[in-house]
Order: sequence, then structure tokens, then C-alpha cells
Amino acid sequence: MVKHQPLQVYERQLCLSCITGIYGCRWKRYQRSHDDTTKWELLWSLILLLTFCLLLVWFYFWWEAHNDYSEFNWFLYNRSGEWSDGTVPILATTAAGFTYIAFLIVLALCHVALGQQLNLHWLHKIGVTAALLTTIIGVISVNQTWAQEWDVIPISLQATGPFLHIGALAAVTALSWIVAGQVTRAEKMMFQVVVVLLYVSVLLALYVVPLHITSPCIMDPATLKPRPAVIGHQGAPMLAPENTIWSFQRALQMNVTGLEADVAISMDGVPFLMRDFTLRRTTDVEKVFPDRQMDEASLFNWTDLQQLNAGRWFLKDDPFWTVNTLLQREKERIANQTVCSLEQLLELASYHNSTVVFRLRRPPPKHPCYDSWINDTLQAVQQSGVPQSLVIWTPDDNRAQVRQLAPDLIQTSVVKRSPQVLEQSGISSLLLRYNQVSREEIRNFSEAHINLTLYTVNEPWLYSVLWCSGVSSVSSEAPHVLLKVPYPIWLMRPNVYCLAWVSADLISFAVVIGIFIFQNYHMIRYRMSGMRSYNPEQIMLNAAVRRSSGDINVMKEKLIFSGQPQ
Repeated sequence: MVKHQPLQVYERQLCLSCITGIYGCRWKRYQRSHDDTTKWELLWSLILLLTFCLLLVWFYFWWEAHNDYSEFNWFLYNRSGEWSDGTVPILATTAAGFTYIAFLIVLALCHVALGQQLNLHWLHKIGVTAALLTTIIGVISVNQTWAQEWDVIPISLQATGPFLHIGALAAVTALSWIVAGQVTRAEKMMFQVVVVLLYVSVLLALYVVPLHITSPCIMDPATLKPRPAVIGHQGAPMLAPENTIWSFQRALQMNVTGLEADVAISMDGVPFLMRDFTLRRTTDVEKVFPDRQMDEASLFNWTDLQQLNAGRWFLKDDPFWTVNTLLQREKERIANQTVCSLEQLLELASYHNSTVVFRLRRPPPKHPCYDSWINDTLQAVQQSGVPQSLVIWTPDDNRAQVRQLAPDLIQTSVVKRSPQVLEQSGISSLLLRYNQVSREEIRNFSEAHINLTLYTVNEPWLYSVLWCSGVSSVSSEAPHVLLKVPYPIWLMRPNVYCLAWVSADLISFAVVIGIFIFQNYHMIRYRMSGMRSYNPEQIMLNAAVRRSSGDINVMKEKLIFSGQPQ
């Protein structure tokens, strides 16, 4: 008579219990199983893998989009009318979701390596579904509101591609241990062939990926062009309120070669600096003119604008999380900033012999200066006393008239055109977003002697890529960051990169072959030693693959309790 004893008398396997318990809430030994995973659970494993891949791309996107966080927050402000750092909740949820899904992936791989049945708990299934749906909604939202930012992925791969390739190769090589274990333990030839072919296909694809990796930083260092000039976009808005005198002074302290600003026209014809259409975000208009806070900025006259404070908002909102790094005297100076006129900016630039590029915004049709906005701006340029050769003129309107009145201005276009069209139009400079030109176009503009300035470049990796591409100047909100980049982050000769690529592939191939040989040898020895210690019930259990699951379970139960005291 067989007497069933409690399972607790058997040796506990704490690590295995934790793995199966966390993944599928199967803490007890009798709940774990070496049976094949059901098709339903295989489907959930595929969903988990899909979610991990999607979250990996989503996480990488937001990691590299750090260059444009301020642009994203500005888009949100224009939509909602309220300023907030929208990147914080996105980054928090993305990091939490990616960590959670990556943890489940690791547990699933541990199950496969230990030969345990995959059985994802229903709470984890809810979590995986929530992560998948949230990420899909996020992708759709970004595609609708900020579609141009997707270009940051192929651009960033020019800086990270070679290193991501090495990381992916190391990860897939490490997976060969699990793959080899599955192949050697499998009894069906078809399963072995499919798994091997799938794994080898992925591995070979990684081996040849460098053929499609193109980076301007893979070059002969002797051909590297001079360091791109840095223009302070709205001054140094990470250290001081944008478009204020103190912001431009801070940028000049960082040795920038130029200053960039957004210009509007007041009701009495005074050009002043303002990025937004209203004054709510960057001034205290709600306090001084509460009835006019929603009015367009150009509908105020200059005397009204001079009454507004343009610095306290920076200390309050801390848009770049930098206020705590400022000295007390800097905070006091920031708190006393006012709206800056174009003439004040030009006088400052003239004193420091710095170029000035400004985007001029035409006032609304009912504005008194709707027809005279070009002349009003030219008058401000002439009154400032700045040399015309320091002023970069961007509006396309009335260029012929502008050339007659101020022939020495640097004519610049903010619309992408071919070098031939620019030359015919007498335009010698181009101001574009960094994702609007390719390496070949950068080279063509350089050969045509077109001065190309790309905005907004805040991250060292992007600055390095554009430097290696041959860009002559960039516009940045973080000149203090780019100041610390005296040389591209990385630069590699083509033959050195080829040697590193081939060496990594050969090492990976040798490791994979070695792991497969070791696993196969280990499995043969295990089976040969096991045959000498099999009892009849074990042999029958191994041969029970063709029997019903009920018979197998009975035989397992007999095997488990056979050896217990009667």
C-alpha cells in the first residue's frame, strides 16, 4: 500500500520556487511542471515579447528625445494654455513599464532555461495588457502631435548604432545557452530544426548589420572639419529667462558666436522679443493687465510691455530644472528682467561683435503695422548702430526692398531649398531644424558655400554627429553644455571599426559553437548516466509521451511517492 506523505519532506529549491512563484504564482513544488507549455500560454509569451520590443523602442525614443523636451513642453502649452513639464509623467511611466516587462522577460527566460512550463499569472497578464495598450496609445499620440520627432531615432542611431550592435550581439550570444539547452533536451526533430534555424537567422542578421550602419563619426580624423559655431537660441534659456537681456548676456559668457531670438511688433511699431503669441507664460500679464491676458502679444504698445516682469516666471516654473544651481545674485537679477526690445539686443550684439539671427513674426491683419512691419524692423536695425554684416535676415517678404535699404544684411532662408535656387535668390545662409537635412545635403550646401545652421541642438551626441557631418553652425538652448564638447564624443577610423566588427562576430561565433558543443556533450553524459539508475517506473514515465495526460499524471504520482515509508 502506497502511503502519501506531505511534499514538504522533499528538498526545497528556493530559487526555483521564487521564479515560478513570481511569474505564475506557483510556489509549491507539485504545482510546477516540466510538461510542454500550452498554446494559450505560448500566445501570452509572444504578447509579452511584443510588448517588450515595443517598450524598448518607446524607451529609446524618449531617451534620445531629451534634446527636444522643451519643444515638446511648448507644444503642450500651445494646446492646453497651461505650462507644465509633460515629459515627467511620460518618463516615469515608461521607465516603470519597461522595468516591469523586462523583469517578466527575464523570469520567462529562466523558466525556459530550467525546463519549466510557462504559466503567466492573470495579474501579470493584466499588467502586460495595460503596458501594451498604454504604449500603443502613446505612439499614436506622438504620431499625431509631434510626428517630426520620430526622425530622432535614425539620427541617433548614427551615434549609438555601433554600440547598440555590440550590445545586441552580446545578448543574442548569451541566449545561445538557453537555445542550446532547448535543442539538446527536445525529442522532436522538427522542433530542433525550427529553433536552430530561427536562432541562426537572427545571429547571421546581427553579423551583417554593420553593412547597413552608416555614421559620419566613422571617418578619418584628419578630414574632420572645424568645430561648429554655437548660436544661443533665445540666449541661454536653461540658465535665464528666454529672450531677456540677462539670457543673452549669459549666452555670451559661454563664448557663443551668435544670438537667436523671436521678434514681434508692438502696436506702436516697436519690435520686441517674444516667442509665444500671448504674454501669459513668460510675463506677469495676469497680474498687471488681468483683462488682457489672453490678448495677442503684438496688441500691446511698448509702454505697456515695459511694465511687465519677464523673469519671475522662470524662478517659479523652473522649466529646465536648473534654478537650484543658480547663485542668489543670479536669482535676484532674473527676478528683475523685463521684456527686451530688438534694438536692445542688437546693441548688445554690436558691443560683443556677435551675429544676430531673428525670426520676425508678422502682426495680425488689423494691426497698425501689418503693412509696415518690414520697414519698422529695418528702422530698429539702423537705429541700434549694429553693423549690417552681423544681422542675419530671415523673412522672405520684400527681400528685394530689404537689399536696397540694407544691402549688407546676411540673407537667410528658413525654408529648405536647393543650393542652385538659393544662389539665384542671392541667399547665402540657411536655417533649418536638424532633422530636415541629410549628410549628403549637408555636404552639398558646404560645397556651394552655403552657411548652414541647424536648430535646436542641445545634446552632445547630436552636436558630435552634426560636427562629423560638416555642419558649420548650430543653434542651441544649452550653450553651456556644448561648451564642454571640444571634440566629438567618439570618432573611429573605418578600418578600426571594421576590425572591431569582424572580431566581435568571430568571438560570438566561437562562443555559440562552444556552448552548443558543451550542452550536447553534457546532455549525452547525463542520459548515459541516467540509464544506469532508472527504475522501471521512470523508464515507463519517459516513454509515456504517447499516453494520455491522465496516465502520465498517475505515473508521476507513483514516482513521486515511491520511496516513501510504508
